[in-house]
Amino acid sequence: MELRDDDQSQMFSRPERDRDVMNHWERLLNGEECSSDALRRLIDDSWRRCLNAHVDPGKYQAPPPLSENSLYSLQQKHGDLLTASTPVMAMARDFLAETGTIMVLTDHSGTILSLEGDPATRDEGAMMNMMPGASWSETACGTNAIGTAIAVRHPVQIHSAEHYCAGIKRWTCSSTVILDPYDNSVLGAIDVSGLQQTYNKHSLALVVATASKIEGRLAKHEMGIRFRLLERCMHRLTHSTSDGVIVFDRRGNPVKANERAEQALNQLSEGRIGSRKLDIASLTLGHATDDGLPAGLQGWIAPEWLEPVLDNGQRIGTLLTIPIFKPRSVQGTTMPVGATSVAHEPSKLDCVVGKDPVLMEAVERARHLSRSNVPVLLLGETGVGKEVFAKGIHDCGSAKAAPFVAVNCGGLSRELLATELFGYAEGSFTGARRGGMMGKIEAANGGTLFLDELGEMPLDMQPHLLRVLEEGEIYRLGENTPRKVKFRLIAATNRDLRKEVTDGRFRMDLYYRVAVTSVRIPPLRERLGDIPVLSRALMEKLAAHHGVPVPQLTASEISELSSYSWPGNVRELRNILESMLLTGERPRALMTPEAARGIQLFDAPLATDHGMVFGGETRENRRLEEAERDAILGAIDGSHGNMALAARSLGIAKSTLYLKLKKFGLDALVERAREVHAKGH
Repeated sequence: MELRDDDQSQMFSRPERDRDVMNHWERLLNGEECSSDALRRLIDDSWRRCLNAHVDPGKYQAPPPLSENSLYSLQQKHGDLLTASTPVMAMARDFLAETGTIMVLTDHSGTILSLEGDPATRDEGAMMNMMPGASWSETACGTNAIGTAIAVRHPVQIHSAEHYCAGIKRWTCSSTVILDPYDNSVLGAIDVSGLQQTYNKHSLALVVATASKIEGRLAKHEMGIRFRLLERCMHRLTHSTSDGVIVFDRRGNPVKANERAEQALNQLSEGRIGSRKLDIASLTLGHATDDGLPAGLQGWIAPEWLEPVLDNGQRIGTLLTIPIFKPRSVQGTTMPVGATSVAHEPSKLDCVVGKDPVLMEAVERARHLSRSNVPVLLLGETGVGKEVFAKGIHDCGSAKAAPFVAVNCGGLSRELLATELFGYAEGSFTGARRGGMMGKIEAANGGTLFLDELGEMPLDMQPHLLRVLEEGEIYRLGENTPRKVKFRLIAATNRDLRKEVTDGRFRMDLYYRVAVTSVRIPPLRERLGDIPVLSRALMEKLAAHHGVPVPQLTASEISELSSYSWPGNVRELRNILESMLLTGERPRALMTPEAARGIQLFDAPLATDHGMVFGGETRENRRLEEAERDAILGAIDGSHGNMALAARSLGIAKSTLYLKLKKFGLDALVERAREVHAKGH
């Protein structure tokens, strides 16, 4: 959570002003209007909330704790929070014992769930009901770190006289909220408290760090539940069925759908629930319970369509199966088995060359998904043709006449990417274009937005994209007025976004927003049988582009092409074929240095540093390495240190480029190239 400078100054107590704070409290209770530099605005606001809530300032303890049974039920309800917090709080035991303090975990309302720390301080705290089951909200105990942190949703420190109730003024405490990693709602609070002589400014840093660790463990736990949910439902999603299937998580939000789900919803909209349009991304079932129907069940959903998904006896989600009602056949007509009622029109998906079953399955899945407007995530390595699939999905959709706008999230700096996506208002920064500029998201209004290399998007920019997807409106940089947008999102990545979420580099909520459905595009090395037909098709296109006769590939050349593992996939194949067309060289001479050393060839033995490759000596290897090093130097210089652009110009992944930099000892050149570029501007 970002805090303004004045908010940060409000977090810390100032014990040296205790006497002035006490005088202010007494005057406030006497009904006097007064101001004092000693009193923080945070405390003044909290005291006034307590006055309005008629909190007794003479209180010396919290209300009595819950009964044993009620406390047990509450702890069961917040089991995930307790499980995530227990080991983190245990790590602070030594610090708590040495400083004479205790650490307290509460739920979102301020009711204590568990407590750790110094035994003597725990006994002192028990005298004012600081124990599991007791409420420490502002309305129950007046101004205190737990209740006030929950009220303002950011870290606070309350010391001695700053407490509202007289019986708590001999304590000092620091607290912050624990936020749900899924939707940023308050799950609870973590607090460090002790008698006033234990005051330590760094206690606030401890609770903030503890809350962050707990949130990280909660995110990992939530992701694990999602993975198990998808594993248990995958056979239902991929199994051939004539019905629409949607998987909802335990909160009742959609996670995954099969290709027929949109069709089923459209049929419901037309025939069962009037003209109201249903969108998968906006559906909700409410929080799933261990028994009975989910809360907030919408009326158009028949109870028999729902099926709980269980894991070790715990409900982790819900499966919704929506039947698709087949239209009655016209009397006297029959349809042959295997025939389809609607033949699809030729599209760019038909331009995908190959007969490999996995590729054909990806093409057909993309064709099915094109009939709906749900977000699609294209998964595949660099160069497999993700943009071809994206354009194909757009061309097969109902908005094929609308714009198709592509943005590469990995090829631009953070600042350039922000202006590319969101646009900017006139005068928003030095050099801004007169009249401002429309961003790519706005340009895609009514059509399709294709975000390539989504995994490269900076973490701090992801909430802004999520807001656009959730609210359907965009703010240009420097503007305060939203602009309505509606588009179909197709994203692509060569990263494992689930791992990126676990590692904290990609937002969980954005992941589940963009990955409602997905298509995996196989790498070229997994479909080497397509090399002959793909090579001939590419050569015909290249020859037409360059205005030269189409050369015939020999059996030997096809064999060489088919023996390579193609780390750059179809893009690399196209580059090599173009070089063959223009130079007349054989494929093997044009392949990457790694291939020339025998690393990538399936039928060649791996070469060592002292071995021979293709009949050449080690001297040839050194020459190839020198050529590779020169190519990398040229690419980095030409891109002014932009690693994504340098990798793209070399036709390799950015991660591969970093490995090569380390290999050749060129790491320092990146910073030097950037410095030169900065001075030139």
